[in-house]
Amino acid sequence: MARQGKERPAGGKHAKHAGPVTGSSKEERRAAKRVVEAGATHGEPVDEGMRPCKAASHAAHDAGNVSGEGLTGDDFSAFAYDEEGKPTDEEVPEYLYKSRRMRRILIAVIIVLVVLLGVGGVLVFQLFQTVQNTATQQAQTASDSIDVKQADEVTENSSAAKRTTVPDLVPIIGMTQDEALKALEHGAQVSSSVEVNEEGNPIKHEVRVALTSEPADSRTGTPTVYLSLNEEGHVLQVGYSTSTSSLGYGSFSFSDAVEKVGVIEETLDEAGMKIPEGTVKLPADKMKYSTYASDGTTLTREYYSFDGSGEAENGSTYPWSAVLSYDYTLANTTGNLADTMRTIYIYIGQ
Repeated sequence: MARQGKERPAGGKHAKHAGPVTGSSKEERRAAKRVVEAGATHGEPVDEGMRPCKAASHAAHDAGNVSGEGLTGDDFSAFAYDEEGKPTDEEVPEYLYKSRRMRRILIAVIIVLVVLLGVGGVLVFQLFQTVQNTATQQAQTASDSIDVKQADEVTENSSAAKRTTVPDLVPIIGMTQDEALKALEHGAQVSSSVEVNEEGNPIKHEVRVALTSEPADSRTGTPTVYLSLNEEGHVLQVGYSTSTSSLGYGSFSFSDAVEKVGVIEETLDEAGMKIPEGTVKLPADKMKYSTYASDGTTLTREYYSFDGSGEAENGSTYPWSAVLSYDYTLANTTGNLADTMRTIYIYIGQ
């Protein structure tokens, strides 16, 4: 008796895959549903009773243009979120996701740059302050060093041979030019004459007179008298200049020459003006009368002007002004402070 074989389903051994899929995962069913909906959108007829097989579900899951290539169940960054903050099935376009990420990166970079700029600005300001303070301290130290060297020389060279005398200047005020030249004596000769054309200035003529019979200084030259004449030709102001060494002052420091030796007061007194002792003083800040080279440490000049009023020997009161100048240019070149050009100027009248 022939063995009755088992009936095989129509369609062969692969026909079993045509039935509905019941063991697929939730993600696979969702992907398959999107494939069906996508087909309906493009106008393809969809059988309502048709259900995708497992193989079709896998194919739909692998299709990156439909379900989002490379996404997993734990990656919600490409999906939209509802009001409660939960991810939804609605996908966010890739370009929006990348744009949002790029904005976050740019904001972070900008914040870092702003912080770095602020820190850099503070550091630059602090560096500038440090350099400025250092330069000031170096300049102060250099000035103190020079004063100490000069003070050491004072003990050995506190006096020099007096080679010239200051002419009596007070009587010159009110004289004509010729009368002044005769009264000055000392071989007075006009070395230059300049007209002054300044509106409101009573001085109309400046005359420089060299005292040729007085010994000349090797650095500052011959002692000189300055006559300031008004429109009528009378002296309104008279001045005088020479080196301090010619007047018998040695290598005193600038501050000592002014405040301890009293170079200004003594020179004015010799010219006929009585100045109270201690009238002439230097400012406490040395930077106000000191000049330094570009390196900030080499002292090149000390210069300061003074003014006031005093009583002449004839009882009249006149305004006066004076300038003391120490030029270290040559001394810095030779390395010898004895080459410093020390010059004093005094003016009486006007």
